Amino acid sequence: MRKALALPALFLALTTTEAAATDIGLTYGPRPAYLIDKLPEGALKEKLQSCAAQRPQRTDFSIGHRGAPLLFPEHTVESNMAAAQMGAGILECDVTFTKDLELVCRHAQNDLHTTTNILTTDLAETCITPFSPAGGGEDAKAECRTSEITLDEFRSLTPKMDSRDKSATTPEAYQGGTAPWRSTLYVDGARSMTHAESITLFRSLGAKFTPELKAPAVTMPFNGFTQADYAQKLVDDYESAGVPASDVWLQSFDLSDILYWIENEPAFGAQAVYLDDRYSKSDADEGKVDPSNPATFKPSMQELAAMGVNYIAPPIWMLLALEDGQMVPSPYAIKAQEAGLKIIAWSMERSGPLTNGGGWYYKSVRSAISDASAYYQVLDVLAQDVGVVGVFSDWPATVTYYANCMGL
Repeated sequence: MRKALALPALFLALTTTEAAATDIGLTYGPRPAYLIDKLPEGALKEKLQSCAAQRPQRTDFSIGHRGAPLLFPEHTVESNMAAAQMGAGILECDVTFTKDLELVCRHAQNDLHTTTNILTTDLAETCITPFSPAGGGEDAKAECRTSEITLDEFRSLTPKMDSRDKSATTPEAYQGGTAPWRSTLYVDGARSMTHAESITLFRSLGAKFTPELKAPAVTMPFNGFTQADYAQKLVDDYESAGVPASDVWLQSFDLSDILYWIENEPAFGAQAVYLDDRYSKSDADEGKVDPSNPATFKPSMQELAAMGVNYIAPPIWMLLALEDGQMVPSPYAIKAQEAGLKIIAWSMERSGPLTNGGGWYYKSVRSAISDASAYYQVLDVLAQDVGVVGVFSDWPATVTYYANCMGL
């Protein structure tokens, strides 16, 4: 079994002061310059090029989405260290729980088969859906949950890039499938974290916190553990660590979680972020939010504000529309602005090189997307026209550079 996480001595020695935070050696790396060079000639390119000699500064506008999972296994020590070095002022631990009700950083309670080596270990026998090979026109499949293993067992697993090979006929082959624009270069020795350990690490890196309470894959209550217990336990970790509520942006896709925090932990509830996934998942969906039609916003933006919600965070595409071929704020974004809601967007750098319209995150402005330079074009509209207060990114240097250059 692995031992409890031992944080690097360099980072444990740091404090949360800005002076100490610069000791980790902030860097943009080569990617911002690479993307800026691809921009068409014009004011945006000229402005971003004019900042080439600027010194990187940490900014809360830049939020590490699961760390820096473009190249590092998500929710690992190494992924978050990389995000912090790229100037992300806020780091994310998606939170779920183990069989013994310990909180751990994991994007979903049931993703161990794609984010760890569980299928090639003895713990494969705990999987809800055992590995079955591809064949007969069916994809390979498996489902493995943190709620089926203890914290000690969770620690024994080795993190990997979030991927799977659906054509696999063996558990070992199923470990593959990493997108060609990601990498396995930084997988070796990657370390997972508990939620409490993420607090210690993020504070040592000079960053703030945005934990997301993930929807359980199990029926609640689970072993007597209610949804309210779950939401409260998340807050308790920050209070036990002495972290001020002003440094924490709790997140959930479940509005009832947000309302629980507003009522029971108002200091934390004031910055709770309602992650909006009320969009249609398919053409057959009904009663979902259409970003172009304010009549479908239920609850409306004003109703959310009246409930005490101050932050809303939809995917990027819900915030953008096209007008005469140009990207502009969507009616959804405009209504959120009018209600006084602060907007956070997700997630930059999650769609590879943005060829053929940029994929799901950019589907509302697909015809305006031609290549990777659109990352900065989209970011500029989000910042200057939509007025977002933060952007999640799988490679925070892209957002940090822009925020530093624009004084955000």
